[in-house]
Amino acid sequence: MRIRLDIAYDGTHFRGWAKQPGLRTVQGTLEAALARIIGSEAQLVVAGRTDAGVHAAGQVAHVDLDEGQWSRIQTRHGKAAHDPAGSIASRIRGVLGAYPDVTVQRSCEAPEGFDARFSAVWRRYRYRLADDGAGFDPLRRHDTTRLRGALDETAMDAAARSLIGLHDFAAYCKPREEATTIRTLLDYRWERDADGVLVAEVKADAFCHSMVRALVGACAAVGEGRLDVGDPVVLRDALERTSEFKVLAARGLTLVEVGYPADDLLAGRAAQTRARRDGQSTSE
Repeated sequence: MRIRLDIAYDGTHFRGWAKQPGLRTVQGTLEAALARIIGSEAQLVVAGRTDAGVHAAGQVAHVDLDEGQWSRIQTRHGKAAHDPAGSIASRIRGVLGAYPDVTVQRSCEAPEGFDARFSAVWRRYRYRLADDGAGFDPLRRHDTTRLRGALDETAMDAAARSLIGLHDFAAYCKPREEATTIRTLLDYRWERDADGVLVAEVKADAFCHSMVRALVGACAAVGEGRLDVGDPVVLRDALERTSEFKVLAARGLTLVEVGYPADDLLAGRAAQTRARRDGQSTSE
């Protein structure tokens, strides 16, 4: 039985998504909670393996339960459970406690052919960046990065939009052996919210390691006047990592949403993605 899980977390005190020995991670925390419910270990497969400090409001994962594990879900306190797949989320929340920094918002039986990672057609991130023109909200200190000075949001937005399209983003990715850096950037834009905070929306078919924070750093350098509006494209097309801008902090970054095709297209999408990106990371 394959179960889809919709997940949210404050990444501040996690060392990223992926389970690592001796470190507190989102995957490790959730798998430990799930094991208490199903009586044995099961591995989560995630849409995007976020880095240390990165948050999520719309992360998606799946887990495959064997016959014995599913049987434990179907029966609770000696009685048949109502909506056993849907009850997994509430039972995990019960294990995690009243005020956890990670939660499973929803759970359901996954449609035929669904794969949380390979069936996804896009991921959307949001980055919050405050300059001297923005107010400081203590309640948002964990998901907002601050830079000194005033940033030119018009120039930043123009630079961001110029990067959209299918390109090799090697200049904006940490290199990983045998992993392609070709991505389709579907949307990238900047605007100020009601509090004056600069907010970026970044959407792509997938992201390679540190790509979003590098894209944000390049446009922040434009906003500061250290780069011209056209420089991010020039740097991208050079296909080499550069010291012309800084990769900004993880704290401002949140995975907001993962998009999937219609149910009857899920299996085909997963097969297509595996063939095209075998061994490639889709993490931020």
